[in-house]
Amino acid sequence: MWAIIATWRMSAEGLAEATKLLEKGEKGDKALVKAITMVEDFPYYKSVGYGGLPNENGIVELDAGFMNGDTLAVGAVASVHDIANPVLVAQKLSEYSVNSFLVGEGAEEFAIKEGFARKTMLTERAKQHYQKRLSELKNQELKAYIGHDTVAGICLDTSGSMYSATSTSGLFMKKHGRIGDSPICGSGFYVDSEIGGAGATGLGEDLMKGATSYEIVSLMKQGLTAQQACDIAVNELDSKLKKRQGKAGDISVVALSKNGDFGVATNIDTFSFVVATSNHPLAIYLCEKDGIHTKYRKADKEWLEAYQKRIHEPIL
Repeated sequence: MWAIIATWRMSAEGLAEATKLLEKGEKGDKALVKAITMVEDFPYYKSVGYGGLPNENGIVELDAGFMNGDTLAVGAVASVHDIANPVLVAQKLSEYSVNSFLVGEGAEEFAIKEGFARKTMLTERAKQHYQKRLSELKNQELKAYIGHDTVAGICLDTSGSMYSATSTSGLFMKKHGRIGDSPICGSGFYVDSEIGGAGATGLGEDLMKGATSYEIVSLMKQGLTAQQACDIAVNELDSKLKKRQGKAGDISVVALSKNGDFGVATNIDTFSFVVATSNHPLAIYLCEKDGIHTKYRKADKEWLEAYQKRIHEPIL
């Protein structure tokens, strides 16, 4: 049995390549990292890697995390500039028992020393988005802009090993040095091969308040299915935030159990995810909130074509 799941439509091509590796019996870390790096490398995804949208100073700052569910080893980087694939650096850091979470210049120095590729991550298209946003604001106060679609994935391989990983450029127009939930173990990602794993996307400042990914795995440990755990974790955090602070930011999650069952949940109108297992051909789904439950359906041709048009359309 093998399985892999990841957030957002943008992960589809990467998961397609990952499934080829899993079908051959390759380790899950290799498959998952392959999927994430393909998202990082694609210039039209505005929230991850190359082409990611910059902070308030026009600089692309990248965050990533990686976890090995067998050993519970964790690696992470944050506020990294011009490193081609931050998830690879996070994976390498997971091999160290200390100094496994590095930020800023320290993370970049480590990456260069280990031979990871340097690359200018701010694309011309991202610059256009940035300039457009500045012109829209003019004399208004500069605030973080909506756009925080982290790629988060979990993988189960045929040996029963599980892995999780994340990568993001964070909020568009964020404060210099801002870090969300994505590189934070327990919030943006968590996995235990004896139970399962989870990953999150949305407003990091709110996701961290619920230690969301760890909470989902904890619920699965209690005997809940991946779907039940996702629904409960998202609904409880959404309700708590609305009660305590009057509102809740975007919260969407994906999860896999050690048996390959998957779950998803969201508090937004539409959230897409991609999943494939040895018993379930790769498919792109759209989630919708339905009371305390999450329903999902396969993305139709019309939605998929509109998606492709949207991410490639000129910036006016």
